[in-house]
Amino acid sequence: MSLNNDIAHRGRIVSVTPEVTTVEIISESACSACHAKGLCSLGDATVKQVELPTRGWDNYREGDEVQVVLRASMGHKAVWLAYVVPLAVMVAALLATLAAGGSELLAGGIAIGAIALYYTTLWLLRSRLKNEYVFNIRT
Repeated sequence: MSLNNDIAHRGRIVSVTPEVTTVEIISESACSACHAKGLCSLGDATVKQVELPTRGWDNYREGDEVQVVLRASMGHKAVWLAYVVPLAVMVAALLATLAAGGSELLAGGIAIGAIALYYTTLWLLRSRLKNEYVFNIRT
């Protein structure tokens, strides 16, 4: 994380079109720098692709090494949407069902159903959320 509250990752440009620039980011686990990572199954890395809007004044080519930047506040919002709110929904559904006199099995089923409904709603709103989470390129 840099001084101006941005989250930055190194990446390589995979493709550039007039509308979208695709950058490949390798997310490494915290122990990937460990000397014993070859002996351990925990030190893995995953490749992710991020699509960014192409700006007319940028002169990027495939293969260029860049930094992909996202405001830290957007990262915090993503954590809330992905973890904190669903936990609150699940606990509220569980406790409300138990308080209404439902069995534990019913309460568990309703809590799981509430989480499924929450994530389905997030999925339906994905295009709206995609517009809020805009990555930028910094060389």
